[in-house]
Amino acid sequence: MKLPHYKKTSVIQFFKAGLDSKLELPYVEEGISAGFPSPADDFLDANIDLNTYLIKNPSTTFYGRVKGNSMVDAGIHDGDLLIIDKSLQPENNKIAVCFIDGEFTVKRIKMEKDIVWLVAENKAYKPIKVTKDNEFIIWGIVINVIKYF
Repeated sequence: MKLPHYKKTSVIQFFKAGLDSKLELPYVEEGISAGFPSPADDFLDANIDLNTYLIKNPSTTFYGRVKGNSMVDAGIHDGDLLIIDKSLQPENNKIAVCFIDGEFTVKRIKMEKDIVWLVAENKAYKPIKVTKDNEFIIWGIVINVIKYF
């Protein structure tokens, strides 16, 4: 399934989320054993549509493809697809897509009294202190990551 292109930046490529198409896939409702094998084929009669399962607010939800490795310790890697909800309120320790000084970035937000820090999940990157001199907005909160292998 090809995603409709929305906006491309040097760091994140954005796509608009939509529920206008349905794709129901087989779903193992009983769970899949990570230990001993189970006869999962016996349970393939259920279906799931990932659009309706992963997207709660379609009009404010976007996909964003990650470019870079600043969030690898949070399990977010180059090429992964983020599901971003712009309607959610920013909260301390959430992973967010932020717009700072003309660039998009994905970082963990740390909020103190009058200070916001954008913290990478990779020790090679230093935290970014957001000041009143920065053009800054928390664009949306990451609600899911779809892995790209």
